[in-house]
Amino acid sequence: MILEEKLDLMVVRYRELADALAGASESREIVRLSKEYAELTPVVEAISELRRAEAEARDLESLMADGDEDVREMAGQELREFKERVPRLEDELRLLLLPKDEADERNAILEVRAGTGGAEAALFAADLYRMYQRYAEVRGWKFEPMHTSEIGIGGFKEAIASVSGKGVFARLKFESGVHRVQRVPATESSGRIHTSAATVAVMPEAEEVDIQVEEKDLRIDVFRASGPGGQSVNTTDSAVRITHIPTGIVVSQQDEKSQHKNRAKAMRVLRARLFEHERQLRDAERAAVRKSQVGSGDRSERIRTYNFPQGRVTDHRVNLTLYKLERVMDGELDELIDALISDHQASRLAEQP
Repeated sequence: MILEEKLDLMVVRYRELADALAGASESREIVRLSKEYAELTPVVEAISELRRAEAEARDLESLMADGDEDVREMAGQELREFKERVPRLEDELRLLLLPKDEADERNAILEVRAGTGGAEAALFAADLYRMYQRYAEVRGWKFEPMHTSEIGIGGFKEAIASVSGKGVFARLKFESGVHRVQRVPATESSGRIHTSAATVAVMPEAEEVDIQVEEKDLRIDVFRASGPGGQSVNTTDSAVRITHIPTGIVVSQQDEKSQHKNRAKAMRVLRARLFEHERQLRDAERAAVRKSQVGSGDRSERIRTYNFPQGRVTDHRVNLTLYKLERVMDGELDELIDALISDHQASRLAEQP
């Protein structure tokens, strides 16, 4: 049973916030109070619903003890329903009381890279990148391409984008890892199925206030941008490479013609990588450095497999297989992501005392 004292304190605090909001006049104070009030609202509503169900169950138990036979029979049926409902409401409330991931409501930096498999891996990386772009459209998020490194046949060695909107990181964070594909490459004349891989990293986007980057910790190199195959696409030194000396993290950006714009984009990616690096160091569950988040790109390290001949996608973490690969690749990811979120929540609930 959830501690009643804790629930009582939350209800009291909720009422205090309502009173404080009614009397607040300073805009910054109103914003602060409104944020806390909004966070507590679903919790207090769940507490109220649970307590109503518990009260009704007690009333039905009284009817069972004092009523006539017909009343007892009717009350008994309703009581059984309430006894099934109360534990469900308790679990829903426990979920609401779990500590929130501070980054869940943040925007995200998405990085997709070709892994094992040569040109086919690069083509698959491009397919994944487009899959997430379509998913962003489905969710009504903004998808902003930041950097792509192409191989000349439509594949990507690397592609980076910013995804912004409501709850972006909360839904995309489980996409980090190695994605494996099994299909016949367009360049394969014998029809033989190949297996290749691409890595995905999803990091919460950091603001300047989150990560203070000292100029003395940066080495900034400028160079001339080049396109696929090495041909020059710019006659000025507009491309930027930023090295964060303390961590060794390197970010390159050359998509813009302006050196200033390339530097600004590179700094956004650098802050996100540094922010994620700090999160991993703080969080025992994700204590590995960023490289371990996505693995080496080897075929054997995979979180999900996309099997084109059989039209199926399998997420190995939750043992979920869907036979609608084309729709998944077209951005229908909610069923997979919902299953991963539910599994994560169940694991966290199981850890609660």
